[in-house]
Parts: sequence; C-alpha cells; structure tokens
Amino acid sequence: MATATIPVLRAHAWRALAWALAACAAFPPAAQAQEAARPVYRCPGPPVLYTDAITPQEAQARGCRTIEGAPVTIVQTPRGRAPASAPASAPRPAEARVDPAAQRARDSDARRILNDELRREEARLAEMRREFNNGEPERRGDERNYQRYLDRVAEMRAALSRKEADVAALQRELAKLPPQ
Repeated sequence: MATATIPVLRAHAWRALAWALAACAAFPPAAQAQEAARPVYRCPGPPVLYTDAITPQEAQARGCRTIEGAPVTIVQTPRGRAPASAPASAPRPAEARVDPAAQRARDSDARRILNDELRREEARLAEMRREFNNGEPERRGDERNYQRYLDRVAEMRAALSRKEADVAALQRELAKLPPQ
C-alpha cells in the first residue's frame, strides 16, 4: 500500500500563505475591474480638462466627452518660482545700507570677540598638548589596565586634533574680516 506524502508547511510558510490570501481578499478582481471601468471625460475650456472625478450628469452639463480606449496619464508640472524682487547683484536701496562707521564698529566688535575666543582656545590647546606630553601622558591610578591608558591616549589625540581644527577655523574667520 502506497502512502501519500503531504508536505509539512513550516510556520513562516503558513504566514506567507496567510498574507497572500489577505492581499487577494483586500483587492478582489471585481474592484479592480470596476476601477478601470470608470469613464474618463475630456472637458472643453481654455485649459482642457481630463478627469474621472465627475459624475455623468456633471460631464453632460459641462459639455464633456467620454474618452474610449487607453487610460489617460496626467503628469503635473511643478509650479514656477515667483520672480525675485531684486537680483542678488543689484545694489541695495539707500535706506538699507549700513553707515560705514557703524559697519566698522561691528567689524571691530567681531574681531575683538574672535580674538578673545582664539586666545582662550589657544591656551586650552597648549594645556592639552602639555598633558598629552608627545603621546606619553602620565598614567593615572585608575589605569592599572594598560588598555585603559591606551584608550585615554587615543581620546586625548582625537581631542587635540579637534582643538587644532577649532583654532584653525577661528583664524580663518579672523582672516575674512576686513583689515582695521
């Protein structure tokens, strides 16, 4: 007597089958056919309108004709930008201009603030370099494990490179300011 073998579906196969059945139930072919059966109308006017969002009575009242055959694809174009009031290279109106003396005062304030910050950052950088001791900082009591020490050295090296980048950025900002 021959025995029939029935494949045993695993749990994930059952889930996949359940999802497939749910998808078929959610989108029955009748609904798809009904969606495709909605008529598309071409309505006259200065902008010719193609739509399927109106009822047959509205289409008749507007004088629209039914389009038979292939569905119409409508692509919306992006709206144009509003023209700028003035191009970037146009001179400013007289009332928008800053008094040269006020601008010099602003520049000197900016220079003073940047110089102060640069001095603080350079002092901190010098202190960090002194602590770093050319890549051999002193070991602390909690660093009995040599790897902890190496990790701290790597952190110090990264902090030093960040601080050097900060100092260089401040110097670039100072260079951008007009001379006194």
